[in-house]
Amino acid sequence: MAAVRLQTYNVRSLRDDAAAVARVVRGNAPDVLCLQEVPRFRAWRLRRRRLAHACGMRIAAGRRACGLAVLTGPRVRRTAREFHLLTPDPGLHRRALAIAVLEVGGARLIAASTHLDLRPEPRLRHVHEILARLDRARARYAAPVVLAGDFNEEPGGEAWSLLADHFQDACEAAPTGEEPTFPARGPTRRIDAVFADPAVRVTACGVPPDETGDYARATDHRPVLADLRLG
Repeated sequence: MAAVRLQTYNVRSLRDDAAAVARVVRGNAPDVLCLQEVPRFRAWRLRRRRLAHACGMRIAAGRRACGLAVLTGPRVRRTAREFHLLTPDPGLHRRALAIAVLEVGGARLIAASTHLDLRPEPRLRHVHEILARLDRARARYAAPVVLAGDFNEEPGGEAWSLLADHFQDACEAAPTGEEPTFPARGPTRRIDAVFADPAVRVTACGVPPDETGDYARATDHRPVLADLRLG
């Protein structure tokens, strides 16, 4: 089985300490990095490229809109990518889904990054849209799906429960480390997560130890790291 390490991380548009973000990522050494709130305004292309370079990774998917990106490490080859805007809500941030189709160790994986709304109604509607998009991607590319992101909801919420009905909540499947992800300084809520298809074996998932003491400096979320096995 092919081993894949995937991390999800909300980097708050790099408004805090971009060097600390890169140190966190390098310390965890993911093969796949699903990002939320990457820069999307002034010099956004340059700032994204600099972040990828500082992390030792490449940009595999993502556009300017909605602040989503998927980065990959040297072991991973991208074979396709998609980006889908979700239905808009007046006065609210536009939401989206970034998809990268990847090959690693002879196995295929669809890695998707998203960032759901603070309000429950659009959050639930967007989960239905995401599930439909991922069903089509799974059929098109004949590969299992891992969905990661900032879901702005805790376990037991309606949107979270719908996702858990279709995927494994990786942190529940193989809990490792700590669970709360927000806020980075004194975390009390688990709103960032990795959801994996049943075909993906989860061997560990959780917030890794803050070895360098950078979590509170880097951004307002803590990272979630999942070790996966692909058949």
